[in-house]
Amino acid sequence: MPIALYSKPAFPFAHKLKDPKTPNSLPAMKIGPFEFDRRELAGSTGDFGTLIPLMLGYLAVCNLSPTGVLVMLGVINIWTAFFFRLPVPVEPMKVIAAVAIAGAWEPSLVYASGFAMGLFWILLSMARGMDFLARVTPESVVTGIQVALGLLLAWQALKMISSWPELGLISLLVAVALRKSSLLPGALALIILGMSIVVLQGRWPEIALSFALPSILAFSPEEVWQSMLQAGVSQIPLTTANAVIATAALALRYWPLEGKRASVNRLALSTGLMNLIPPFLGGMPVCHGAGGLAARHYFGARTGGANIIEGLAEVLAGLFLAAFIVQLLSVFPMAVIGSMLFLVGIELVGFVREAKPDRNAIPLAATVIVSLAANMASGFVAGLLAHYLIQRAGKAGWIKGDGSKEKGNG
Repeated sequence: MPIALYSKPAFPFAHKLKDPKTPNSLPAMKIGPFEFDRRELAGSTGDFGTLIPLMLGYLAVCNLSPTGVLVMLGVINIWTAFFFRLPVPVEPMKVIAAVAIAGAWEPSLVYASGFAMGLFWILLSMARGMDFLARVTPESVVTGIQVALGLLLAWQALKMISSWPELGLISLLVAVALRKSSLLPGALALIILGMSIVVLQGRWPEIALSFALPSILAFSPEEVWQSMLQAGVSQIPLTTANAVIATAALALRYWPLEGKRASVNRLALSTGLMNLIPPFLGGMPVCHGAGGLAARHYFGARTGGANIIEGLAEVLAGLFLAAFIVQLLSVFPMAVIGSMLFLVGIELVGFVREAKPDRNAIPLAATVIVSLAANMASGFVAGLLAHYLIQRAGKAGWIKGDGSKEKGNG
């Protein structure tokens, strides 16, 4: 059967959402296909719940350059606005982010992983190979990858929370209480909480504008290969399912005509292009996402104006406030960042609820166990082997029952 699981929006109940009823108090401004108003501004923050904790994890744990990360993220957001003319989000690749943060990767290994993804997705889009990937990757294996990376991320988050357990608990409660707030999203509330603590401790760094451009960086072919083994191979089916197929389906649901610009092959090509050059300038591995698109739509974004608003803010912050951001991160409570990462991890683990207690649970479990015991690539291969062995056994009559009609189409 087709990937029914991934043709649905990842944001809960997104298919029932309507335009926000909040009046637009700012005058609307329209430039070509882009709108700039309160709805677009609010929508531009819709996916911050995923973006902020993973980006902070990269900066705080993997020591990526804030200038490179922010400037490249901003440039990619602006480029995405013109490429799709829709509020298609730009988010960190979750498998790579989870493995990199949990393993405290060196910056060069993170950049190498982005470049590897860029090459892969450009070649895949040129060969129009999306159909093949969707066909051979079963849902159970993709779910297993999500669960495994969620557990890895949650474990790393608990280590960070242990630096100040009381604050970590308070942060978790605040984030959960505000998880559906359109006025003050939980991630932004925790940023404010963390900065308030820094102020109360008298450790707030001086805000000094200092212009800085992203540095030109390098990494080795060996790091490109290692990044693929450790996380890249497992990132591919997740990006295929959630960031490409589901995003294309959701774009058509929201914009039956304009949504055709966010086709499966264009999303694959975009994923490759936005990871090909940015890694050499400090950009983190990024992709699109159905959940982020649903969240942006929910909070009001309807055009690429949301991407331009976010992108300009990120470019300006990276160019002029990078030194301040480095100093602030050095004193920012790790327990607060850990609480955000923990909730992201738990959300990923929660995908196991969609799995049925049938024989598909075997490849799911194999994926999780081998991923945790070895690495995500091994887990991916183990899950595929388990799936196709069970499928073969079923066809041969060795296994009775209709426990799995799932096809290898991830």
